[in-house]
Amino acid sequence: MSLHSFGLEPLSCHTWNKDRTQIAVSPNNNVVNIYEKKGKDWVKIHELTEHSGRITGIDWAPESNRIVTCASDRNAYVWTLKDGVWKPTLVLVRINRAATCVKWSPLENKFALGSGARIISVCYFEKENDWWLSKHIKKSVRSTVLSLDWHPNNILLAAGSADFHCRVFSAYIKDIEDKPGPTAWGAKMPFGEMLMEHKDCGGWVHSVSFSPSGDQLAWVAHNSSITVVDAAKGKEVTQLATDRLPLLSVLYVSPTEIVAAGHDCCPYQYTYKGPGALEFVKKLDIPKQTLKSSMSAMQHFQNLDKRATEEDSSELNTLHQNSITQLCVVSGGKAKVEKYSSVGLDGAMVIWDFKVWPESSSIDFTLKDENCVLTP
Repeated sequence: MSLHSFGLEPLSCHTWNKDRTQIAVSPNNNVVNIYEKKGKDWVKIHELTEHSGRITGIDWAPESNRIVTCASDRNAYVWTLKDGVWKPTLVLVRINRAATCVKWSPLENKFALGSGARIISVCYFEKENDWWLSKHIKKSVRSTVLSLDWHPNNILLAAGSADFHCRVFSAYIKDIEDKPGPTAWGAKMPFGEMLMEHKDCGGWVHSVSFSPSGDQLAWVAHNSSITVVDAAKGKEVTQLATDRLPLLSVLYVSPTEIVAAGHDCCPYQYTYKGPGALEFVKKLDIPKQTLKSSMSAMQHFQNLDKRATEEDSSELNTLHQNSITQLCVVSGGKAKVEKYSSVGLDGAMVIWDFKVWPESSSIDFTLKDENCVLTP
């Protein structure tokens, strides 16, 4: 794993280019900064400044090399690199509330955008008029759409919202794609058709993620729970309540393994092997090794008075020093993620290796020069 800092400002969202040599991040304002890896350092090479409101979503299409951004100014832009400069194209999303999240489809011929207007805008490019149009999914959504994820078939779309619901819709647009075949979620898929609705998520649904096969869908809610619905098993729902702070992002890293992170400032691994078999595996962050000196009685009571704690330092025993806001795939195929990244409110980005370590192995992890290195 490796730790990288992009300043002191919180990082609300991030995305990678195709070969993972560049990263686009937003420091919780109306600007998107693009950094390039040069040696051990990240150097800012571009700044996207078209939005007037806080950036709420970024996604980088790897094959077409286009970036889509959305913000609280109710706008979305598709950015194209021409002659070394990123040029924006305004998207007609037709919303009257802030945009909240955005996601390219797997084939990159459309993208979905959630908003506070209680609708999902599915946007696609119309060649005849040379502009980006949108079609709206409004069915049953009663509050702000907080999270989106595409099914591998490029048709189905999962959405989590602030009305405590998680839904799966059809986002089939007949003008740009062939008629889809049946899936485990349903056979008839006209645009906007709702194929699954779970009403008792226990809180705002902060993040959703389809499995590599698309037959399972995982989500995390504000009541500190993680849930999986299995379309291959009659859409049976398995929910696991945790005793941790709420999780904000969830990511399928293999057909059975799930990684989630949030206000606890570190990622956790869960495994799903079938209905009723959703289990916590382990904490993936490794505590940093710190030298604790003995405290005098006066220092002990001073810490109790100032921080309401007996610890001599306010630093958390995790790589991230504040909430993790988003997880993103760095490398690996759809069937198994090898590396993933996280950004947080501490302005840091961490790249994690996803490996299953033998339980009997004895390995000491230390933090050195902003990089975690393995020391046997």
